[in-house]
Order: sequence, then C-alpha cells, then structure tokens
Amino acid sequence: ALPSLRLLYLLDEISNPWLTLKSIGHQWYWSYEYSDFKKLEFDSYMIPTNELNIDGFRLLDVDNRVILPFNSQIRILVSAMDVLHSW
Repeated sequence: ALPSLRLLYLLDEISNPWLTLKSIGHQWYWSYEYSDFKKLEFDSYMIPTNELNIDGFRLLDVDNRVILPFNSQIRILVSAMDVLHSW
C-alpha cells in the first residue's frame, strides 16, 4: 500500500505551477487565497434557494466564484478549519 501511495503522490505533484489556490472549508462557506498574489483572499457563501436566479444551480451557486486560468498548471491546496469538506 505504501509504495502505491507514494506513486500517487508523485503523479499529482506539480513542480512549477503558474498559480496556487488555497481553499479552506468552513462550516457554511469557503475561504480562498491566491497565494501568488499579495492579499488576494475572499470568502464564498452559498446562495440561498429563495435568492437564486431561474437558471441558478441549487446548493452549488455561490456569491463569489473562484476564477482560474484555462490551460495552465494550477496547484490547489485544500484544507478545513473544522471538519472534512469536499471541494
């Protein structure tokens, strides 16, 4: 099990990312930090169902979306402040 875990880690390692995004899960929202830029961080809250547009995604739409570049190497660091979260 340990040799395969090491291989999985090495396969996912990005040696020279263009951008690093740190996402921190909280109980009811996510915090994001673009660590390659100074002081670029924000919180992202889910939009309540009664405030959604007709074409909104229930339980998935947020007030501040993460913007990521296309066709670039990106490192995403995921952590949590309280419990395990899915990103």
